[in-house]
Amino acid sequence: MAKTKATTGTAALAARIQRLREAIRHHDHRYYVLNQPEIADAEYDRLLRELGALEAKAPHLITPDSPTQRVGGVSDEAFKPVRHAVPMLSLENAFNEEEFAAWHERVRKGLGGREPTYTVEPKIDGVSLALAYERGVLVRAATRGDGTTGEDVTGNAKTIRAIPLRLRGEAPRRLEVRGEVFMALAAFRRYNERAAREGGETFANPRNAASGSLRQKDPAVTAARPLRFWTHSVGVIEGKTPGTQWEFFTACRAWGLPVQADSVQCGTFDELRRQYRRIEGLRDRLDYEVDGVVVKVNELPLRARLGMTHRSPRWAIAYKFAAHQATTRVVGVDHSVGRTGVITPVAKLEPVACAGVTISSATLHNYDEVKRLGIKIGDRVLIQRAGDVIPQVVKVIESSRTGAERGIRPPTTCPDCGGRVVREKEADVAYRCISPSCPTQAVRSVLHFVSRGAMDIEGLGDVLVEQLVAKRLVRDVADIFRLAERDLLQLDLVAEKKAHKLLTAISASRNRGLARVLFGLGIRHVGEKAAQVLAEHFGSMAALAKAGPAALEEVPDVGPVMAESLAAYFKQPATREVLRRLEAAGVRMTERIAQGPKPLAGQRFVFTGGLSAMARDEAEHLVRQLGGNTSSSVSKETTYVVAGEAPGSKIEKAKQLGVRILDESAFKKLIGQ
Repeated sequence: MAKTKATTGTAALAARIQRLREAIRHHDHRYYVLNQPEIADAEYDRLLRELGALEAKAPHLITPDSPTQRVGGVSDEAFKPVRHAVPMLSLENAFNEEEFAAWHERVRKGLGGREPTYTVEPKIDGVSLALAYERGVLVRAATRGDGTTGEDVTGNAKTIRAIPLRLRGEAPRRLEVRGEVFMALAAFRRYNERAAREGGETFANPRNAASGSLRQKDPAVTAARPLRFWTHSVGVIEGKTPGTQWEFFTACRAWGLPVQADSVQCGTFDELRRQYRRIEGLRDRLDYEVDGVVVKVNELPLRARLGMTHRSPRWAIAYKFAAHQATTRVVGVDHSVGRTGVITPVAKLEPVACAGVTISSATLHNYDEVKRLGIKIGDRVLIQRAGDVIPQVVKVIESSRTGAERGIRPPTTCPDCGGRVVREKEADVAYRCISPSCPTQAVRSVLHFVSRGAMDIEGLGDVLVEQLVAKRLVRDVADIFRLAERDLLQLDLVAEKKAHKLLTAISASRNRGLARVLFGLGIRHVGEKAAQVLAEHFGSMAALAKAGPAALEEVPDVGPVMAESLAAYFKQPATREVLRRLEAAGVRMTERIAQGPKPLAGQRFVFTGGLSAMARDEAEHLVRQLGGNTSSSVSKETTYVVAGEAPGSKIEKAKQLGVRILDESAFKKLIGQ
């Protein structure tokens, strides 16, 4: 009998826990998705407390998707890289009706004259987030990152109550959605007011608040901040696929994923323009920051026909609202020195409120722009800030001049080191400090060298690098590998344990390989992908350094500008000295090139669309390891075009030229996978 009572009691407890979970999920859905709450906050909190108390009595009944599991400890996976199954591309922008109409015509032309339908969504000024669900349960949340690789922020995302931990109804076996994390304006103001009273951290604007909150190491900190989430697009779906964006929104609501209520679908271009003006008219009445609308082709099969460029889908555009503007006075100019020595004029302004933030400086871009604007210190100017763009000076209000204004001239000596400043070519707008001992250049060069895409030396951040350069412990990147514990202990906030960790990270970086070193050196016009291609082609820094412009231009995707920049860089005595010291420090400056047969020798590949089994850069790397070459454009020399999901116009070009097209399965078979 006792056993029967215990079993009955456990079953009743489990049933009550399940009913509480369902009730809480129901109220989350009413509040965050339908915007129709049924109970007061106090009643909701009572349900949550009861559930927590019951689960404490029966911890074996706790499940990962329970509402009580939204705030946990720091995950071992927090902030680790996450490669997106489908790239999170940025959108093309339109700033006026002519640009918007031109995009619409490109869409019609790409569809052979067919007129699609569209969706129009307010463009939230928040932080992009990708949510991955498996069998209806949230398994991962990742930031956008560089579009290909983001950071795992699952623990923090779980604290956002608008994000369901378990989807409602019949969910797909695998689903990845993209959306925006944001902070409502009223909640942002309340948060800042409370933080100011309590001596806590305040934020300049809601977007900064959302971004800073999403990357907290302690999920409890994120949970204390009033973040929201709205879904705006699909990344991956396995199962029944919606035919349109509007059907996807309907499905999201059924699954419990929140969607913007202000989104609409349109049948004609004229209706698009009307909806743009309608949402622009609502702009100052909405309780969240928007800087435009996002217009998307509604029909998903038509999107696949339109494809994408290397950075943007052709089937969507962000049509920005007119920039927020304000007038203020220029009180001075800072001459800012960049990593490569380029000096940029920055206008110092009388602080002015614009687009929700206080602005005290604005870029002047370069000294040719200063001349074009005719701007002087003391001028009253019109500035603008569009979305999250750096504020810029639009024009000078000459009628406000008094005659006391002073002209702005390019510096002849570096404001940081006193070294000589030159304009290398008359056609070059840049003025550059050419002193090899410039401390500002050293700081920024070292920070670039130790960054994640380069040598990835964890722990060497801005504060420590600035101290190392100021104390002359580091003059250039080679000095990093000469640092000893006694050097690091001279720095503020560095004790023995931290010094040991830094030295371990520096030592581990010695074996990163040629591509990472080459990118880390910060050679003009040489990005991460170009560094990888050059490393695989030459195999060693010594071979690369000996190559002249002609030999460099033979490398795929290396044009005359990059070739000239590389050749000039390796000619400098200072470069040869840094490379010598890096080699002496044991830094590996060779690339491990795969040995064995080269079945793809002499063949050229072009990739278009997203691959499911690997990222595009991984596929290109495999091709080069097997002796082949890759290119970004289709020509008569192209051997194969590999078409992934949603391929672009390269397919049509390949058909016109008679180039063979492979799907992902055929490509994998070709390379022996």
